Amino acid sequence: MKLKKQGLYLPEFEHDNCGAGFICSLKGKKSNDIIHKALEILDKLEHRGAVSADGKTGDGAGILIDIPHDFFVAECNFELPEPGHYAVSNVFLPQKKNQLDFCINFFEENIKKQGLQL
Repeated sequence: MKLKKQGLYLPEFEHDNCGAGFICSLKGKKSNDIIHKALEILDKLEHRGAVSADGKTGDGAGILIDIPHDFFVAECNFELPEPGHYAVSNVFLPQKKNQLDFCINFFEENIKKQGLQL
């Protein structure tokens, strides 16, 4: 399936690449079309940025179709806001202590600057 020119997307620049793909509805609309596009992105990312350096283990690539609020409520040891009032992210941090501390401090400072809370 070839994607059509729309908005800032230009199909002539389409190619396999290294990295990550994100697709969503900015209006929060759930649709089967989003799933198909997410699977297409996953398929096109032959070499993803998260692929292992040892060449033996997988990168865990997949798609997340919704924030699993009920699962989080059951598993978290703190109270969550209502669905739609929080965000979720995975962050892969370095193992070296000085780099780890730098990254954690960076995230915490910038989260506070945005008026958000951990």
